[in-house]
Amino acid sequence: MIDLRCKEQMMDARKARNLNVVSNNHGETPFDRAALDTARRWKRLNLDSARADLYHQRARDNAARYRKNIESYIGTVDVPVGLAGPLRIKGRHRTKDYQVPLATTEAALVASYNRGSQLITAAGGCNARVVDQAVSRTPMFAFESVIDAERFANFIAEHSAEFNSVVAKITSHGQLVSTRAVVEGNHVYLDLRFKTGDASGQNMVTFAADAICKIILGRAPIQPAHWFLEANFSGDKKATSKTLGSVRGKRVCSDICIPCELVRETLHTTPEHMVDYWYAGALGGVMSGTTGIQGHFANGLTALYLACGQDVACVAESATGMTRLETTAEGDLYASVTLPNIMVGTVGGGTGLPSAKACLDILGLSGPGNSSALAEVCAAIVLAGELSIIGAFCSGDFALAHRSLSRGEPMSRSEHHD
Repeated sequence: MIDLRCKEQMMDARKARNLNVVSNNHGETPFDRAALDTARRWKRLNLDSARADLYHQRARDNAARYRKNIESYIGTVDVPVGLAGPLRIKGRHRTKDYQVPLATTEAALVASYNRGSQLITAAGGCNARVVDQAVSRTPMFAFESVIDAERFANFIAEHSAEFNSVVAKITSHGQLVSTRAVVEGNHVYLDLRFKTGDASGQNMVTFAADAICKIILGRAPIQPAHWFLEANFSGDKKATSKTLGSVRGKRVCSDICIPCELVRETLHTTPEHMVDYWYAGALGGVMSGTTGIQGHFANGLTALYLACGQDVACVAESATGMTRLETTAEGDLYASVTLPNIMVGTVGGGTGLPSAKACLDILGLSGPGNSSALAEVCAAIVLAGELSIIGAFCSGDFALAHRSLSRGEPMSRSEHHD
């Protein structure tokens, strides 16, 4: 049996690629170029201790599987995964109790979302709906004057119906839903919005937009001085006011009414006090210039995105939205969250990688037909987190819980304020 570690030290990677076989647990197989390229990088780094932690056997075995997800691969990072649940969601097509995998290194995070999830379930579950969906790409075309820009924009408006056939040649999963030309001086921003099926769709809309632009440039009566495929008008991976009242990805809402006694029992506070906090937080957010009104959407979304193979950078836009708390006429607590930019998929991207697929399997949402349900989970887990953190601030548990869970200190409510 040939020892791969020995081969890594002895062979130049270029020569090694010419070999026909290496040994693994299953016998002789075609040589894994990805593993050899990785070995070459570690030889250059010459850090054995770091290599042992990053390029362990599992990372070595899966090197070829990661090739379409990362460049210059050297291994994998282990992030612990915990479960929050059961979280009962009354979605569009099903009511289900979910166990939600969350990947994080922050103590108290999973405990908080777990508490919120169990509160929601005890109250009978939360409603969740995807109410709109579209992923945008926004090319920009530059002209000599506003006269030329307007002429170009008018041409696009007159021929926009023709772009659907262009998209159909690029993807069978995506669909162009709207085209809008926005004139800014001698620039034209083209806002192209697509439905992307069960994929998050970032690459899909990029390829489709590129094809549309080339068709436009081939037929337009006037040519731009220059153009760019994306000019930062889409809101891609950033918080924007543009999509707060619209959509990028999936716009999802979740709400619930929780009996007063259940709030007291679980969160150790009252609906009225939680609404007081919501007003204080809303005003604080306005003073700080926050886009939307929410407590910590990013915590739950980052942990869920990371666990389930989503593009974690999209949390920059996904973690915007609105949390709202009210008391009902009966004195119970009404709570809702609205997230206009949930960028998730259950096919493509990182969703097929081993740990991501495992987490999607825990949810029962791996593969086609499940992206809207995953978006509902996003909204519901965010709602759980908002309820839990607001309750913790109102009861005085917040600092104590973090000290207890991150430092192992005993938690005593004798220090609390109500």
